[in-house]
Amino acid sequence: MRASLHMLPVRRHASGSAGTYPTKAKDMQHTLPRWEHFDHPSDIGVRGLGRSRDEAFAQAAQALTAVMTDPARVLARENVRVACQAPDDEMLLVEWLNAVIYEMATRKMIFGRFTVVCQGMHLDGEMAGERIDVTRHQPAVEVKAATVSCLRVACDGAGVWTAECVVDV
Repeated sequence: MRASLHMLPVRRHASGSAGTYPTKAKDMQHTLPRWEHFDHPSDIGVRGLGRSRDEAFAQAAQALTAVMTDPARVLARENVRVACQAPDDEMLLVEWLNAVIYEMATRKMIFGRFTVVCQGMHLDGEMAGERIDVTRHQPAVEVKAATVSCLRVACDGAGVWTAECVVDV
C-alpha cells in the first residue's frame, strides 16, 4: 500500500531536538548537522544538512530512517559497513541511500547512526543499528528506493552542504 504524505508526519531534526528553520546563514551554522523531510506529491523528500558533504550525506540517511521510525528508538547494537561510488555527487547520494535501504531490507535491520567518509566519488559508510522490533520501532512505511526526483547535492555560500532527494515509499 502506498502511503500518502498526509498520512506521514513531516519531521525536522536540529541538533537533537525538533526545531524551526533558522532564517540567517549564521544561525544555520549553529543547528548543523541536521535532517529534514520535505513535501512531495506522492512520496517524501529527505534532506541532510551539514558543514561537509560527508555530514550532509550522513544526515540524509538519518532522514531516511526517520521516514520509517523515530531514530532515537534505534539502538546501536551492530555496525555494518558499505562502500559505493558514482560519477557525481548527486548519484553518489542515491547510491548511498540505496545501499542503506538494501542493508535494511536484507538484514531485517534498522539503522539510527551513520558515519560517512567520501574521497572524490567514492563513499565509505558505517551504519549502527539493530534488528527491527515492530513493537518498539513501530515502522510507519517501508522505503523502497532513493530516486533522482528533486535530487540535489550542493554547498551554499555560507559553507552549508545540502544533500536531498525523494524516496519511494
